[in-house]
Amino acid sequence: MPTRRAFLAACGQLTGAALLAACGGPDPGGGGAAPEGGEGGPDPAVLTVRPGSVSPTGPPPAPGTHPLGLADDRDALLYVPPTLPAEGPAPLLVTLHGAGGDAEGGLALLRGLADEHGLLLLSPASRGSTWDAIRSDWGPDVELIDRALREVFGLLPVDPGRIAVAGFSDGASYALGLGLANGDLFSSVVAFSPGFVPPAPRTGRPAIFVSHGVADEVLPVERTSRRIVPALQEDGYTVTYREFDGPHTVPPEIAGEAVERLGRAGG
Repeated sequence: MPTRRAFLAACGQLTGAALLAACGGPDPGGGGAAPEGGEGGPDPAVLTVRPGSVSPTGPPPAPGTHPLGLADDRDALLYVPPTLPAEGPAPLLVTLHGAGGDAEGGLALLRGLADEHGLLLLSPASRGSTWDAIRSDWGPDVELIDRALREVFGLLPVDPGRIAVAGFSDGASYALGLGLANGDLFSSVVAFSPGFVPPAPRTGRPAIFVSHGVADEVLPVERTSRRIVPALQEDGYTVTYREFDGPHTVPPEIAGEAVERLGRAGG
């Protein structure tokens, strides 16, 4: 598993917006559960595609990393592990890079574990230097993720009970907001060192896994996860929380536990 330096190189430094959120800006816990729906159409954080709405039409892609061809710049990537089961639907993890990162950085976070567990990885890239809801509101990044999921569902059979979203740092914050807004799609949400929960209506009750280093100087734990986790628990979510003696990184045993839990989700 990459060291702190490797993670920061792959995933990028945090934006001022994320640091503001961590240090007393927006409520890290998201201010409680938002209403589940509203007038005037779907919320911009809600993804429209679901397993079954698109069916695979041809042979599955070969093992390896595949650009999805959704953008000329900062395209989304699909990683197919060589251990993908020959038969039956596969688990899928949407993995989100940190600020300043890209789709390859998102894959680097969990590629080794994907090989070990036969796990599909979908890694989109934010349209800007970080994800839209980190700085302002939901928008083009949600649209790209929706299109990327539609493309994946058209390439491979995906287990609807084992679809998760995960991220590190800014990507962890975004994973929490997106996952809670689409809890009928994502069975699990994994947040490695998040800063806050972007506000959005919430649907379903996905299982949540949060980790944070007690020596994190980028997003100090007492201002972030130690507020986020109790707020989610008060809202009725099942949260597994792991603090570790380390900085702004993801220890291999933490990442391994998160993926193991995804493998058990949905039975």
